[in-house]
Amino acid sequence: FTHKGENGREKNYNYYDRADLTAAVTDFIIWNIREQIAMGVRTDVCFCLGTGKNEKFLRALNDRYGFFGELVALEHPRFIVQYRSASGDEYVSKYLALLKKEKENTLPEIRR
Repeated sequence: FTHKGENGREKNYNYYDRADLTAAVTDFIIWNIREQIAMGVRTDVCFCLGTGKNEKFLRALNDRYGFFGELVALEHPRFIVQYRSASGDEYVSKYLALLKKEKENTLPEIRR
C-alpha cells in the first residue's frame, strides 16, 4: 500500500503505521503464522524482513505466543534498494551467509 506523504509524493504505508490498522490486522497475522506452522515450517528460527517496527511487532508476538525459538531480523529488501543500493552486494552476502549457516545447522536432519 502507499499513501501521499506530507510532500505530496507517494510513500509506503505499512500495517504498523497506524495503531487502529495494526489492531485490525493483528488477529489475522497470528492466524497466518499458526497456519504456516501447521504446514510444517521450521520454528527454531524465523527470519524477519525489517529491523524496525516490523521486527518490534513480530518480537512482541513471539514473546507472547512463543512461535519461534530465535528471531533473526534482516534489513528489508525495499529498504536496501531505496536507501542502501550501493551496498546491495554486502546485504546479499549477509543473507546468504545466514541462510547457509541455518542450512548447515539442520543437516543431517531437519530441526523442528
